[in-house]
Amino acid sequence: MARALRVLEVVGEAPAGLSPKQIARRCDITIAAAYRMLRTLAHQGYVMRRADGAYTLGLAVADRFRELVSAMRGPAEVGSVLRRASAEIGYSHYLGSFVDGRIAITAVAEGFRSPHVEDLVPGFDEGAHATALGKNLLATLDQVQRERYLKEHGMRAFTQATLRSHTALDADIAAGMRRGMQVEIGQFRQGVACASVSVQTAGDLGQRYVVACALPAVDLVKQAPVIRERLHATARALQSALNAPLVAAPGAAAA
Repeated sequence: MARALRVLEVVGEAPAGLSPKQIARRCDITIAAAYRMLRTLAHQGYVMRRADGAYTLGLAVADRFRELVSAMRGPAEVGSVLRRASAEIGYSHYLGSFVDGRIAITAVAEGFRSPHVEDLVPGFDEGAHATALGKNLLATLDQVQRERYLKEHGMRAFTQATLRSHTALDADIAAGMRRGMQVEIGQFRQGVACASVSVQTAGDLGQRYVVACALPAVDLVKQAPVIRERLHATARALQSALNAPLVAAPGAAAA
C-alpha cells in the first residue's frame, strides 16, 4: 500500500508523465515491481498509460479528491452558507478545521472581489502562522500545544511581513482575541489580507471550526468592522449547519 501511494505521489509530481523506468528509479523499486503496481493502478483508474508509454494520474484520483472534499466540508448546507456569504459580500470564504492533527482548509466558496490565491483550496494545510484562519485555530490550543504545533510544522516566511517568532505570533493572536477577529495583512501573500472568526472551538480538534475570508488588504483596512459583523453572522449560520440533525432518507426503517 505504501509503495503504491508513493508511485501515485511520484506520478502526480510529473504532469508530463513518467516511464515505468523513471517511476522505478524515483520510488527506489525494481522495474518489475513498478510494472506490477502500474498495472493494478491502471486497472483501478488511478493512473493512465499514454500512447508513448508514459503514465499520468487517472480520473479515479479526481473522484477520490471530490469525495475527500465532501467529507471534510461536512453537511451540504455548509457549502450553501459559504456560497451565500461569498455572493453577498463578494469575498472568498473558507471553512477551516483540524484534519489529522493539521490545520487545514476544508471548504471554499470563491468570491469575485477577492484576489485569486491558487494555494487556498480544500486540503491546504500549510502556513497556519501566516493566515487568519490558522491563527484562529492555533488560538484554540493551549500554550504548550501551540508551541509543539509550530515546532513541528515550522514558521516559513511567505512574505517579508510573515511573523517568524512564537512571541510575536502569540501577541498577534492575543490582539485578535481582544478584537473578536483574527487578521493578517500581507503575511501570507503580498497585497492580500485575511480575517477570521470562530464557528465552534470546543471539543476534539476535529470538531473545532473557524470561518475566514480573503480580500484586498486595502479593503480590510477600510471595512474591518463590517467584515467582522458579516463573518460572525456567517459563523452562526455555519454552526447551525454543522450541528443540524441528520434527516433519514424517505422510506428508511426506523431504528
